[in-house]
Amino acid sequence: MTDRPTTSLVDRVYREILGSIMRGELTEGGQPSADQALDESRLTRPTTSRHNRLPTEQALTERFTASRPTIREALSRLRADGIITSRQGSGTFVTRLPDPNIPRFAPLESISDLRRCFDFRIVVESGAAALAAKQVDDASLAEIERAYAQLNTVVAEQALGANEDFEFHLAVARASKNQFFVSAIASMQEQLLFSMNMMRNLSLLKSRDRQKTVQAEHEAVLHALQRHDSGAAELAMRQHLTNACDRMFGK
Repeated sequence: MTDRPTTSLVDRVYREILGSIMRGELTEGGQPSADQALDESRLTRPTTSRHNRLPTEQALTERFTASRPTIREALSRLRADGIITSRQGSGTFVTRLPDPNIPRFAPLESISDLRRCFDFRIVVESGAAALAAKQVDDASLAEIERAYAQLNTVVAEQALGANEDFEFHLAVARASKNQFFVSAIASMQEQLLFSMNMMRNLSLLKSRDRQKTVQAEHEAVLHALQRHDSGAAELAMRQHLTNACDRMFGK
């Protein structure tokens, strides 16, 4: 036998703690020092629960009927996701809140995987866009422009557009003329469509301006590719994916 908690148990506790944080049910209301607040303000978006202190590990153990190792592993995941931060001698504080509508479209325990998917995409797709700006030919550029035009139609019709979104990003990878970038994006189609479905559903719940903002980010990538500007293409793709991550998980 092992004392290490099972994944399913940690998932359950992670989900319950995060759900309680998002509902504002779990914090003690303690505030960090002024210096801590200054440091953490760079990592968070305005929210009524920002900087609130969580109960002690012992209190969480009692509340969620779980062992200390399970609580610690769940908290470790929340720290890795940027949702909480621990300060020696001060406690653990909420520093970031995901979009409150996420539970309508996905289980909360999937947030960690979604976040790590974004981390991977930011690195890979930014590199693909930089190379694509150097390698793109007329045929590849026409494919990207068609995908962008389809996304414009999606915005105009207030449709979801996850498949169209995926095709735009895949077209950029293809324009790099490097099969490893193409294979990386294509092999993640299931995960990317799941993420894009969620992001675009969240956008539909917001103002139309949010959809236009997302499309403007795609346009910035397209224009950089049209100019064969490698640095601008890399930056535009990085900003688009970073912004998408921030829209879902908070800054």
